[in-house]
Amino acid sequence: MNVLSLVFASSLVLIAMFISYYQKLGIEREIIVGTVRAVAQLTVVGYILHYIFAADYYLFTLAMIGVMILVAGNNAAKRGKGIPGVFYYITISIAIAATITLSVLVLFKAIRFVPQEVIPVSGMIIGNSMVSSGLAVSRLRDEVKNRALEIQASLALGASARQSVQRILKIAIKTGMMPTIDGMKTLGIVQLPGMMTGLILGGVDPINAVKYQIMVAFMMASTVSISCFCVAFLTYRRFFTAHHQLVQPF
Repeated sequence: MNVLSLVFASSLVLIAMFISYYQKLGIEREIIVGTVRAVAQLTVVGYILHYIFAADYYLFTLAMIGVMILVAGNNAAKRGKGIPGVFYYITISIAIAATITLSVLVLFKAIRFVPQEVIPVSGMIIGNSMVSSGLAVSRLRDEVKNRALEIQASLALGASARQSVQRILKIAIKTGMMPTIDGMKTLGIVQLPGMMTGLILGGVDPINAVKYQIMVAFMMASTVSISCFCVAFLTYRRFFTAHHQLVQPF
């Protein structure tokens, strides 16, 4: 795609702006800001990746992954606003999920530990972990708030903090995982995912593109389940004191 084609393609954003204006949604400014930021951020990242790929130095690759995890953790933490330490819990959960999933992929030679393969795959892993862990912690907070009386009753009957929120933990983890699971059910029927589409557009045989997409689907299921599990079990403790007393919902 040349620059001129990209400029013409950018006119599609005007459709979103027109709908916002016609329906009086009032988000024209957000659309413009989002468009400008997307172009600027992608351009900067493009030059950074160009340098990292050319250098092919593992420390640069790990540093890039670390930055991605921190940014993802900061963004996902907004969904758990009000919970002390939520940024650290989400960031740790994303890091654990990314480390385990990437290690398995590299160990079994599904991908090579080179920046051209590790960084794009890490982006997909971390991005999905960000969304899922954000959903999980948000649902956890809301459920604890809405079921405060039920939790207090369980505690009064001798239940521990963990026992009193066991059902809520399951709900929170399931909430974070379901979008990914639902997406897996429609792969190849309703949608042709990004990696598969990109490979096909790049001239790769569709059969080989499918193999890569199957790998992506499996790694998404892994990273989402790990991150949701970790963030739920790390975060729920912040709703209780050391003596298993429920703190007022944040």
